[in-house]
Amino acid sequence: MKKLGLIINPIAGMGGSVGLKGTDGVLDKALELGAVPRAPLRAKKALEELLDIKNQIEILTCSGDMGEREAMEMGFNIRLVYNQSTNSTSSEDTLAAAKAMLLENVDLILFAGGDGTARDIYKAVGDKAVVIGIPAGVKIHSPVYAQTPSKAGQLTRLYLMEKITKVEEVEVLDIDEEAYRAGKVNTSLYGYLKIPFEKKFVQNRKAGTPMSQQASQNSIALDIIDNMEEGTYYIIGPGTTTRPIMENLKLPYTLLGVDVVLNKEIYALDVTEKQLIDIAVYNKCKLVITPIGGQGYLFGRGNQQLSYNVLKAIGKENIIVAATKEKISELKGNPFLVDTGDEETDKMLSGYIKVTTGYKEKMIYKVKA
Repeated sequence: MKKLGLIINPIAGMGGSVGLKGTDGVLDKALELGAVPRAPLRAKKALEELLDIKNQIEILTCSGDMGEREAMEMGFNIRLVYNQSTNSTSSEDTLAAAKAMLLENVDLILFAGGDGTARDIYKAVGDKAVVIGIPAGVKIHSPVYAQTPSKAGQLTRLYLMEKITKVEEVEVLDIDEEAYRAGKVNTSLYGYLKIPFEKKFVQNRKAGTPMSQQASQNSIALDIIDNMEEGTYYIIGPGTTTRPIMENLKLPYTLLGVDVVLNKEIYALDVTEKQLIDIAVYNKCKLVITPIGGQGYLFGRGNQQLSYNVLKAIGKENIIVAATKEKISELKGNPFLVDTGDEETDKMLSGYIKVTTGYKEKMIYKVKA
């Protein structure tokens, strides 16, 4: 039997929907604001892809909500190699679990979390194991993660069944969350992890925005401002492409959060998923969003406040995608990606969408779940 290591960071991503831009060091605050775990459900999405070969796999995992519960509920053969010492998990649990799996010579470690979890996995196993990440965190810059939970499961299946044998070393990247909450992105390289590599399954690393694109971003902002309608709530998503909208309106803004504008004045800063639902359900709204550079994600990475419930209330027809021609060119023809965690919403968003690329300049671009 193939031996598959499974580690779930159950608190990963909990700070996203409540506007905390991460969970490191702010779990209690996230819980107070009503955050709910999302990593276990995303791990199950990955495990669903392995159900038809579950009799050929032994899952080596951790007690409780770090893997045991989800794997048992789905009927997999499991063996515990690590027991949580407390009710709440920490990076020490991830480190210890990964080291235990390394000693068991697992064929692959499948883990659910964010960039901080990937750092812990790297610290524990280095280049001595093959891994793949299930995207479940708020910030996912590292290309160690699959594009979606389902693709993480599909890639795991192909590797365990030896349909994919190519392994590559990819970067483990993370940002300073404290600086991130203050609107600064300080990304560091921590090392490299080995992953089974097939380009259509894994995400690219996030790319920054060059200074040369600032004029294009400004022209996009002026187009959006000139077309703003009275009485309509404009939800401004995070990113440097959307920032010039607020700068030209001379309004305060949250670079890495979500703000709301009404009649060209600030209505609310750094809003949560719940606040957005309250606004979108009862009012006419438009959402301005930009894809993540180099990756192409519109939803599911760094903007969990824009949940599938929010997007259903807004409607695809009210989404304004803003992207410079240079940013689109970096995607090399690959589509925009959505990973909302809800198949119905992903299907609604798929197809084609209009993109504002300059002042009175638009194009149509493909969106794929």
